[in-house]
Amino acid sequence: MNSMRVDQHPVLGNMGQREKITFVFEGQQFTAYKGDTIASALLASGVRTLRRHEDRGTPKGIYCNIGHCFECRVRVNGQNSVRACLTPVENNMIVESNVSHTTTSRGGGKV
Repeated sequence: MNSMRVDQHPVLGNMGQREKITFVFEGQQFTAYKGDTIASALLASGVRTLRRHEDRGTPKGIYCNIGHCFECRVRVNGQNSVRACLTPVENNMIVESNVSHTTTSRGGGKV
């Protein structure tokens, strides 16, 4: 996949000088920078689909990117319903999509 990352920013400077870390999404290893969220690291790597709708199977990705909508929920290190847009990526983190969520989470309630 092509990188979508902004490495040189007019205000923030050289973003490529930050510490690189690796994590796994759907069995594939990705590189991120320390301080990235799971969502921003995946988007920078060209990944747009984070999961599939539980009933229809349609692709779901980033929608609001502020933690309000829950469209970006994934499984992180075995924990379900983690919002990728709010969760900082960590070295060796295991992120999975296409997880089966409980009926309660389908209805918008707490898991």
